[in-house]
Amino acid sequence: MRRASLAVSVMVLLVGLAAWAADIPMVASSLVPAAAGKLSYEHDRNGNIKFHVSTKNLAAPSQLTPAKNAYVVWIEPRDQQPQNAGVLTVNNNLEGSFSGTTPHKTFNVVVTAEDNPTVTQPSGPEILHGTVQVR
Repeated sequence: MRRASLAVSVMVLLVGLAAWAADIPMVASSLVPAAAGKLSYEHDRNGNIKFHVSTKNLAAPSQLTPAKNAYVVWIEPRDQQPQNAGVLTVNNNLEGSFSGTTPHKTFNVVVTAEDNPTVTQPSGPEILHGTVQVR
């Protein structure tokens, strides 16, 4: 009986955790019409939001016109300035990946093509964007 109770408790916990996770399709710009992006997020144990950007069919930034050096991921919390979260890396299979964490519950994730990966404000063209709204 005790084992069954533990199993039920674990299942309830897993279902509850799954309710805190979500996948959001990202919108691609006309510069990369074949690209597809997905934004996944979940709560961590500290109440922050862990998010992951995954892309397919995304050309290397050097292949854009004009050529760029990096794809930069920005977090744009509501009513705040964008924050450079880091670089989205793209492999030889044209798949991109980036993971980050933020304390914000509502924010946009924007990917831009930049000349310099350490820029403090977006200056290059927007490549992908998506919005996270956690309740």
